[in-house]
Amino acid sequence: MNLDTDLQIATIVILGLSALAFVQVVATELARRRVFERRILVLGWGRTGTLLIDELESGHYPNVTLLGVIADEKPATPSDTGRWLGTCDVLSEVVERLKPSVIVLAVRDRRHHLPLVSLLETRVRGTDVQEAHEVYEKLTGKMAIESLTPTALILGKGFRNHLTAHTARVISATAATTALALIAPLLAMLAVLIKLTSKGPVFFVQERAGQNGRPFPLLKLRTMHECNERPSEWVQDNEDRITTVGRWLRRFRLDELPQLVNVVRGDMNLIGPRPHPTRNQAIFMEHIAYYGLRSSIPPGITGWAQVRYGYANNLEEETEKMRYDLYYIKNRSMWLDTWILIRTIGMVFLGRGATGVRQPATARRQPVRPQAWSPLT
Repeated sequence: MNLDTDLQIATIVILGLSALAFVQVVATELARRRVFERRILVLGWGRTGTLLIDELESGHYPNVTLLGVIADEKPATPSDTGRWLGTCDVLSEVVERLKPSVIVLAVRDRRHHLPLVSLLETRVRGTDVQEAHEVYEKLTGKMAIESLTPTALILGKGFRNHLTAHTARVISATAATTALALIAPLLAMLAVLIKLTSKGPVFFVQERAGQNGRPFPLLKLRTMHECNERPSEWVQDNEDRITTVGRWLRRFRLDELPQLVNVVRGDMNLIGPRPHPTRNQAIFMEHIAYYGLRSSIPPGITGWAQVRYGYANNLEEETEKMRYDLYYIKNRSMWLDTWILIRTIGMVFLGRGATGVRQPATARRQPVRPQAWSPLT
């Protein structure tokens, strides 16, 4: 390679880095000046509206401002008093004064508490009006399963399966086969390291639930000391059993690499909801709404819930991950899979694992009650 070629490559790299730095500075300045600020007015004290308010006040969305709540019912708690702007009779006046970008419908009983005339006039004048669950989904990247009904899921947008099963399978199998060929020396080195530092087999094999609930043996590199009786499946209950090498493997997610074999075999895809141990299926089906929908598509090595939330250590956290999983199932596409893969690679190289993942606003969230209607059970 001659000097001119070296200079050209160096110039391209410098220009590229300069462009990225410029874009970052501009984006930061626009965010600081709230150029793309969204001003939200919530109509009603519905459950999804309450969840949305929690998220808006969590500080995670600097360019979204909660103006307040309009509702005929008086605030139920002291913390809500400061948010309450009045009854539905003053909606037009509040809109004229505060000029919201979006009015969010979160009214519990719409037959008698929805100000249709004021809403129609406001909508005609250019103010957007949206359902609370739609705004919540777009804002957070998860779904408010507490307030979703089967009818809302059936009639709502999404679930169009832009990424067909055949396409996802071909991409996953090809990528997994190529990756296994490339990382074979690394797997051999890790196997030797595990054998030299702790007693037991190299691989940990556990029965997991796949598509349509079909069980399959999931492969992982062993990261814990063996024991006769495990207290539970939660990581926090087995913290004292993690080996020194295992802790390092978990940090960089290297213990998951053998699952590429599961992908080649057809048990999993690269991207999808993480497969749960079969012994937990009955508990999750009973306590997590719409949990059965997870098995409608193949599980994955990584997924939307993994990059947005991380590991779960109790039923409440598994419920939170289900909100992300349902969002992925509804909005599944090639672009979303690509973004998940990029995020996963970044987490692996940075060794962030679940520690760098934002946790949700939980100040007012109520436990999720099981739905009487349980699909795909």
